[in-house]
Amino acid sequence: MRFDLTDLRLFLNVQETGSITAGARRSHMTLASASERVRGMEDALGVPLLLRGPRGVEPTPAGRTLAHHARVVLAQMDRMRGELDHYGQGLKGHVRVLCNTTALSEYLPPVLGAFLKDHPRVSVDLEERLSHEIADALRAGACDIGVLADSADLHGLRTLTFRHDPLALIVPAGHPLDGRESVMLADVADQEFVGLVEGSALQEHIAHHARRGGRVLSYRVRLRSFDAVCRMVGQGVGIGIVPRVAAARYGRAAGVRRVALADDWAARDLVLCVRETLPAYAAELVEYALRGAPRDAPRDAQTARVSGDAPGRTRSPRRRRPG
Repeated sequence: MRFDLTDLRLFLNVQETGSITAGARRSHMTLASASERVRGMEDALGVPLLLRGPRGVEPTPAGRTLAHHARVVLAQMDRMRGELDHYGQGLKGHVRVLCNTTALSEYLPPVLGAFLKDHPRVSVDLEERLSHEIADALRAGACDIGVLADSADLHGLRTLTFRHDPLALIVPAGHPLDGRESVMLADVADQEFVGLVEGSALQEHIAHHARRGGRVLSYRVRLRSFDAVCRMVGQGVGIGIVPRVAAARYGRAAGVRRVALADDWAARDLVLCVRETLPAYAAELVEYALRGAPRDAPRDAQTARVSGDAPGRTRSPRRRRPG
C-alpha cells in the first residue's frame, strides 16, 4: 500500500466537498486524474473508500478511517514544515482558515493583509462557513483556525475572544424607528427587509432566530456586502440587520440610523478557535489576529494556548445558537 501526500490531500478534499469533481478542483488536478488516484487507493486497499451516488459521494467506514489518518499525517507534515522553516528559505506554509460572514468582510482582511505581507512564503485558504460548521470542522481537524460567533457549541475547543460583534438594526432617516434606543426583532418582523444573499452565515443566523419566534422575514432584495445593504436601506427600500461595526462604518455615507437589537442572540462575540497544535507560521497568524482583540483577554494566556506550551482553556458557550 503506497499513498503519497497528494493522494491523502485529494481524498480529504473529496470527502469534505462531497464530490470527486469539487475535490479535484480544490486539489488543482483534472477530474480524470483525481478519479484514477481514488480508484488506485481503493485497489491498493482492496475495499471501496467512497459510496458514489447521483448527488455526490460519501465515505465508507474504511474511507472515514483513511480520512482520520490523512488529517493526522498532513497535520504532522505542516508542523514539520513550520519547524524546519526556521532553518531555510525554501519551504512554504499553508494555513486553512474558516470564518463567518462578519469576520470575512469586516475583521480578517486587514489582519491577513499585514500577515501575508510579512510572510511571503505562507499562503492562506480562507472560506466562509456557518459558525456551527466551523466548530465541527475544528473538532474534526479539517482546518487550522476558525473565527466564529460564540453562539456556536464550543465544547472541547480552545478559544480566545477575537472581537466584540453585536448586531444592530438599521433604518432610513425619518423612519418611525429613527431615534429609538433599542428594539426587539419581534417588533419589526412584519416589515420589509434588505439582507445578504441566501447562504451567508449571518443571514442564516438571523433567519434561525426569526423562525424560533414563529416568523419568516420578508426580503425585498438580497445583496453581497454590508456596504450595499446599508446603501439600499438608506434609499428607503427597507430595514436591515448588520453588525454594529458595519453600520458604523457605512451608516453615515448611506444615510441610515442605527438602533440596538435587544435580543440576547444579537449580543455576541467573535471567538478565535484553534486545533490542538499549530505549525509555527499558523501560530504567528493567530498572534496577528489577536493584536486587535479586546484587552480583557490576557496576552500570555493567548500565546500559551496557540503555541502548545501550556494547556488551553476550554470555554463553555453562554448559549447554543447557530450564527
